[in-house]
Amino acid sequence: MSDTDNFLDDSLITTETTAPDSMAADQPMGGISDRAATRQARELSVGERPGTLTVREDSLAPRLFLISYDEQFFEEKEYTSYDEMLAFFHAHPQQRHWIDVRGYGDLPLMERLMQDFDLHPLQMEDVLGDYQRAKVEQFDDNRLFMVSRMTEFTTLLEIDDDQLSIFTGPNYIISFQDDYDDCLDTVRIRIRSGFSKIKQKPVLYLAYALTDVVLDHYYPTMAAIGDYIETLEERIFKGRADRRVLNRILHIKKDIVRFRRLVYPEREKIAEILRMPDDVIPEEMKLYFKDCYDHAIQAMDLAESYRESVSSLVDLYLSDQSNRMNEVMKVLTIISSIFIPLSFVVGLYGMNFQREAPDGTINRLNMPELYQPWGYPVLLSILVVIVAFQLIYFYRKGWLSNR
Repeated sequence: MSDTDNFLDDSLITTETTAPDSMAADQPMGGISDRAATRQARELSVGERPGTLTVREDSLAPRLFLISYDEQFFEEKEYTSYDEMLAFFHAHPQQRHWIDVRGYGDLPLMERLMQDFDLHPLQMEDVLGDYQRAKVEQFDDNRLFMVSRMTEFTTLLEIDDDQLSIFTGPNYIISFQDDYDDCLDTVRIRIRSGFSKIKQKPVLYLAYALTDVVLDHYYPTMAAIGDYIETLEERIFKGRADRRVLNRILHIKKDIVRFRRLVYPEREKIAEILRMPDDVIPEEMKLYFKDCYDHAIQAMDLAESYRESVSSLVDLYLSDQSNRMNEVMKVLTIISSIFIPLSFVVGLYGMNFQREAPDGTINRLNMPELYQPWGYPVLLSILVVIVAFQLIYFYRKGWLSNR
């Protein structure tokens, strides 16, 4: 059984829906929601001087990774000492370097990185804020500051996204992210291989490779969403749709809208890169970024397609509920139609008009059947005939069929 089927089990749905509506809408199970984290990050910087660096209390302790390479050289190591890593970096100026910082929980370390690599305080503020939309900025010496959003469709059936910040330099790039896990292992494996094109190209090619992997990772996210939509659709067709399924449809609709808000700035970012002068982005590199642009367009098209599919799914759910209600009303109408003539006959003979008056005279117009010895069995037989006639009539009309 797939993860999607597991999360559609009635027991799990019931457990989820017992939470208050406000929590179910905004907060994923097991941790703080991205929306709440974004709000807290903004509240931390309200009223502060621009460029003031702050980190959230729940930020992870930084881990420092350095990958140094060229066509003939490769070394990869995690450093516990920033000074040791910096010394190795300065001792190998002829190599290209990828400084990978995972976790923001050490403000003095972040400030040293900013000073040692001449990073702008406003850009470092964007890094540590961790809620920036995808963008690119050019600063001194044709260096670039790029932000991307890495996405994943989690086992909780919602989109999780993390910020990837990249600074480019003459012979290095520095990447920042707030989590230890990411989707960049594909790039690391390529660098480790002996014949990687990354080792042969300028360091800007590594920045392109990271951006390309982030974009490529949008497709598994959208594929998982597409599979989930098909599962919900199948559940509706099988007649197992209820209010909980509608809640999940509306939830996945919010995820798709949120995904579109992530992809659209990514497309605009790459378009801006393609418009940069050749001394910043060489023409050779623009060919690669054009491929990224195509991927962003395809992801946007998928998001639009799935948004229309989910809207159709809501209509399908409402139609299914309407059909089920019509079936219930049909059954009730048939039952009422059977008992209406029976009620009329029984009510007619339940009237208390006496045949014999108090003075002994006979009222010949007042229900002579009341005194017939076979009146009761005859009346029951008439009622059975009425019911049988109605059932035959309804059957021939097709009202008793499920079609």
